[in-house]
Amino acid sequence: MPVQTIEIMVKWVENHLTEDPTLKDMSSYVGYSPFYCSAKFREYMGMTYKQFLAQRRLTAAANDLRSTDDKITDIAFRYGYSSSESLTKAFGAMFKCSPRQYRKASSASFEQRTPQGIASPEFANVKE
Repeated sequence: MPVQTIEIMVKWVENHLTEDPTLKDMSSYVGYSPFYCSAKFREYMGMTYKQFLAQRRLTAAANDLRSTDDKITDIAFRYGYSSSESLTKAFGAMFKCSPRQYRKASSASFEQRTPQGIASPEFANVKE
């Protein structure tokens, strides 16, 4: 399997995060068996498809927490969690804080605006 196929798989997952993307659907899209895709995905990515999907969903949820005022429950449902509690549990395991704490900390860093841009470390290298 060429590396480009792995890149296609990753992009497919990214484009389907809110649609419950299954390994079977992804493998059908790229034209290989689920077993083969699973093995190659793990080989190239260093994690299983399921682990990657969970990580990407949590990262997308974190982005939504930072960039929207959507309710935490709505964000949880958007990324396949059955409740805000299930999102909070998974979020805490990855980010070591609750979604509410993350949003509050992100809001505080965004309030540090200067005329030149945002004075936050994550934007330090962004060219305007």
